[in-house]
Amino acid sequence: MQIAVISDTHLPRASRRLPEDCVARLRATDLIVHAGDLSTLSVLHELEGYGPVVAVHGNVDAAEVRAALPESAAIDAGGVTIAVVHDAGPARGRLARLRRRFPGADAVIFGHSHLPLHEQGQDGFQIFNPGSPTERRRALRHTMGIATVQDGRVGFELIAVG
Repeated sequence: MQIAVISDTHLPRASRRLPEDCVARLRATDLIVHAGDLSTLSVLHELEGYGPVVAVHGNVDAAEVRAALPESAAIDAGGVTIAVVHDAGPARGRLARLRRRFPGADAVIFGHSHLPLHEQGQDGFQIFNPGSPTERRRALRHTMGIATVQDGRVGFELIAVG
């Protein structure tokens, strides 16, 4: 199973849109995960046109988005549990904190910082931030992620887009 992972799209904004290579990857995967800060429901509807979506709301989302989406979600994918949340809190102690918050999860996908991150604990628990395909801020480039679930394990790949 392949899962496209994006976050912090902050759309619509002026003429900004998802990069074409990002859209191609969204269409090609089995599931799309958005880790918050879509901004408007139109972004969710656009993503749903590409495939099945699991999304959570972020801190800048409109009231209608916050009403439509949960703060956190859990995905069961091929025997792997992946939790999704927007804001994972401060960098210091993040891995352990998310492990405590989502004790049944094998991995947690999050956003908020716009900074890509992939970290793994000694027990195999992973956290992954795909960065942003549209608003890189302090990151070096626009990015997204692909999660591959196979044989009861999940792996994450960071992909530059745009």
